[in-house]
Amino acid sequence: MLEDRTTAVSAGTPWPAAYPQGYAVVDVETTGLARDDRIISAAVYRLDGRGEVEDHWYTLVNPERDPGPVWIHGLTSEVLDGAPLFADVAEEFAARLDGRVLVAHNAVFDWQMIAREYARAKSEPPVKQRLCTIALSKELGLPLQNHKLETLAAHFGVVQRRAHHALDDARVLAEAFRPSLRAAAAGGVRLPLLECRPLTEWSQTPRIGQQASGGGYRPSSWRPSRRRPACPYPNPGRFEDGSPLRQGMRVAFSGDTSTERELLEDRAVEAGLHVSTSVSRLTSLLVTNDPDSGTSKVVKARQFGTPVVDEAAFGQLLRDVAPAGTPAGER
Repeated sequence: MLEDRTTAVSAGTPWPAAYPQGYAVVDVETTGLARDDRIISAAVYRLDGRGEVEDHWYTLVNPERDPGPVWIHGLTSEVLDGAPLFADVAEEFAARLDGRVLVAHNAVFDWQMIAREYARAKSEPPVKQRLCTIALSKELGLPLQNHKLETLAAHFGVVQRRAHHALDDARVLAEAFRPSLRAAAAGGVRLPLLECRPLTEWSQTPRIGQQASGGGYRPSSWRPSRRRPACPYPNPGRFEDGSPLRQGMRVAFSGDTSTERELLEDRAVEAGLHVSTSVSRLTSLLVTNDPDSGTSKVVKARQFGTPVVDEAAFGQLLRDVAPAGTPAGER
């Protein structure tokens, strides 16, 4: 039982020497999910090596643009107008992160947003490693229906007061991370730590597969291949317009996306979807912003009658993916 293992650690079981000495539990709210979106609020809970809270910090950030989905985060242009710019809070933010492992729910997203803000400010965040609480919950084999923060919180009895408010989301995650960390220590679980490499997308040096653009950023279609674990759910068939996505559906992507492709694919996998690198008769859905292009995936989707949606519609569908085994048209 998780509770038994947690109690054993707190009662004096030796703590793994290889575990980090401190953590920075982070949540950022943003104007959107694309590469050029901005942070509008940030919160950090600093924890010691055993997950105990040391202090917390929160700030609004003026994104110098529209605030994006106000109906989600509640931060209007009027609220953000007098807030500091990211460059004004970068030093304090860095002090909160310095020497600690960055912990976040879907950490690749928070890390990339933070790294891009520092790149714009011609600086680097002092973070060497990150830990995703989704990955940790999988390592622990927690019996979660999905990998939403609210589900993880409910599993540990943590009450969420203001969803999509950076400070409360960071608090909730810190409270859920503590028992997760102790369970990992008690079970001798190796923490799923990943290296954090500062981004240089706003440097003068073009990336591989990208033409120089006067120092500005332009999306590149080049990216290294990634091997993903097999989807644990059977393919329930094709997506039907008006119905939700269902776990196990095979999803393929074609063409440029405003959201970084790796992040988009990670979100699909975390929702329980099977990300496919090609289109076949088994493909449930093709996501493309250019359905009239002549790419091989689009051509095959036409041949097979595979449903096609754009990136924005796919983002909406990802918010409410039906569990595996749910009959079509039912929730």
